[in-house]
Amino acid sequence: MEPVTKVAVRVSFLRLDHGPATPAPPFPENGQVVTLKTPSVTYYRFLYDTVGADYLWWLRRVTPDDELAQYLQTPGISVHVLYVGGEPAGFYELDARPWPVVNLSYFGLMPHFIGRGFGGPFLRNAIDLVWRHQPRTMTLNTCTADHPRALPGYLAAGFSTYREIDEIWDVPRRLGMTIPARLR
Repeated sequence: MEPVTKVAVRVSFLRLDHGPATPAPPFPENGQVVTLKTPSVTYYRFLYDTVGADYLWWLRRVTPDDELAQYLQTPGISVHVLYVGGEPAGFYELDARPWPVVNLSYFGLMPHFIGRGFGGPFLRNAIDLVWRHQPRTMTLNTCTADHPRALPGYLAAGFSTYREIDEIWDVPRRLGMTIPARLR
């Protein structure tokens, strides 16, 4: 059996049942969002690993390359990258396969872009993109392993919590991930 570190987290499930009623905030200067047609596994892993390193994002790290490549080419899955001055600053991933529900599977910024005013407008970009297609609802989940401002940010954007559960994650030690102090 593979050695693991057990980590207790509280997972919050959220939903947004209507599009925004207010105009989008201005996007910070030099920022643009690009939809990747078919991201390579290497580039996706760079985004996922860098954005999620401090928040114990580990599930995709154990997904074999061939499975991840197939997933990234699946209709209904899309990856959107925030670039600032030509540099990747964050990404989000949407899963529209359970249409008319669209799930915000992953959302986050590169560490050096946190706290610089990009998070809210970038989240709004994801919300606006989803609602242009008129889904029934948009969902996401976050947990106590994520950035402490994640849940408040989602609630401020209009999402509401509809369920919370406690989970124990078996994080493989071979990944060499640091368990955040707030989860020890």
